Amino acid sequence: LRFDEQVRVVVFKSEVKGVFCTGADLKERAKMDDTEVGEFVRRLRNLMDEIAALPVPTIAAIDGYALGGGLELALACDLRVAASSAKMGLIETTRGLLPGAGGTQRLPRCVGIGLAKELIFTGRQIDGQQAFSMGLVNHSVPQNSEGDAAYQRAMALAKEILPQAPFAVKMGKLAINKGMEV
Repeated sequence: LRFDEQVRVVVFKSEVKGVFCTGADLKERAKMDDTEVGEFVRRLRNLMDEIAALPVPTIAAIDGYALGGGLELALACDLRVAASSAKMGLIETTRGLLPGAGGTQRLPRCVGIGLAKELIFTGRQIDGQQAFSMGLVNHSVPQNSEGDAAYQRAMALAKEILPQAPFAVKMGKLAINKGMEV
């Protein structure tokens, strides 16, 4: 995707109804030794960084659960659209873990330090409307009978981006991302 000039916007969605992404398989992770866990987390963090660094806008369409690494995936995207009924949270502390794929850096940039600490410390799950009110998602939409309302809104947003000058959009993304680091 990084090098395909035909790609102008990337939308992340799930094919599983009611779920965006529920994060790592903790049963699988429990079978790993410390070295394997370290490698797993490093590769996951690198994947999220690669998604965040894509030169085109990325949109997460959250039509269901986005928990742990699933919310970290959404946070790696530039824009997030959620169904009002979606459930989101960095729930790692409820499992004796820490968000390891960038959530501790990306969540405070979206919602502020105090609220990010509260959400991470408590492992609280919030719905799409709450996420919208705190700035975690750009849009919250009522879920439809097909279960893809967030995806439909994300596609409409992508269609708003498509007519814009590709180079200007890419440079706008780069300037914002680099500016957040200074």
